[in-house]
Amino acid sequence: MVKSILLKKRPQGKPSVSDFEFVTEDVDLQINEGEILLETSYVSVDPYLRGRMSDAKSYVPPFELNKPIQSGIVAKVMASKNEKFAVGDFVSGMLAWKTQQTSTGEGLTKVDASNAPLSAYLGVLGMTGLTAYLGLNQIGKPVAGETLVVSGAAGAVGSIVGQIGKILGLHVIGIAGTDEKIELLKTEFGFDAGINYNTSKDINAELKKLAPNGVDIYFDNVGGPISDAVLFNINKFARLIICGAISVYNNTDIPKSISVQPFLVKNSALMQGFIVSNYAEKFPAAITHLSRWLAEEKLTYAETIVDGFDQIPNAFIDLFEGKNKGKMIVKI
Repeated sequence: MVKSILLKKRPQGKPSVSDFEFVTEDVDLQINEGEILLETSYVSVDPYLRGRMSDAKSYVPPFELNKPIQSGIVAKVMASKNEKFAVGDFVSGMLAWKTQQTSTGEGLTKVDASNAPLSAYLGVLGMTGLTAYLGLNQIGKPVAGETLVVSGAAGAVGSIVGQIGKILGLHVIGIAGTDEKIELLKTEFGFDAGINYNTSKDINAELKKLAPNGVDIYFDNVGGPISDAVLFNINKFARLIICGAISVYNNTDIPKSISVQPFLVKNSALMQGFIVSNYAEKFPAAITHLSRWLAEEKLTYAETIVDGFDQIPNAFIDLFEGKNKGKMIVKI
């Protein structure tokens, strides 16, 4: 029996379980020459998937209705007619939300469970870690002694960005949504300070106290009013890295925000959006750095692991309520 999760309809506002369809099929998957049979082990759920559920123009095509959704997955090779993969190998890559599927192996990377837990290849040693490392270094161009502010700091990318910032000698301030997450940032991830945006009466004023010399680098995962507050604190030649905008992904109306242009002009500041695939040629070097820091225990990571294939949609929806600490992963 093969289970699949399809996109039943395009969400209006915040996604709900009714936007997905669960299908169970009694099929005997056969592989042809050059193919492998995969059994899903771990599934990554990420905020960017919300954009692909819309039919709006974006950097990748939208998901098709009544077809399985795809995301980062770690899977085990159960049968192989491909000389590059052996039975028992684990691979990671973009795969369908299915308990089993066939593949030619194109776009898949072997991963080694003896080097790191398999789930790490969806997080710190996968696209999450690459996004943090490359966004901060390629756009932020950090210099030791500068101040870095990270929004969505207790999330998968944000928590790694802050740690890399500390490794590179930055003063790091994180913005997150609970006191528990702020404590996690400081005790587990080494952030210098944190702001709880749900209890802060004035993020702008609080940031001025925590960063009296201003903000040199802002790694933005959320957009909206939080990012507006950071703008009031940026320094001359500041670099604003736009990785995501989870606070507005589910808006059905055009979001209202202050104009960024005056802040950028008067500070000669750079604001640049990016997707990690822009830097694909730099992936191997980035993974080398991340792996070494992980082995040296300079880098750690948090995961929120949910059990059960049928829980994938709920885990995805929970991202928009901030229920995750670090990377949200579903274990099958």
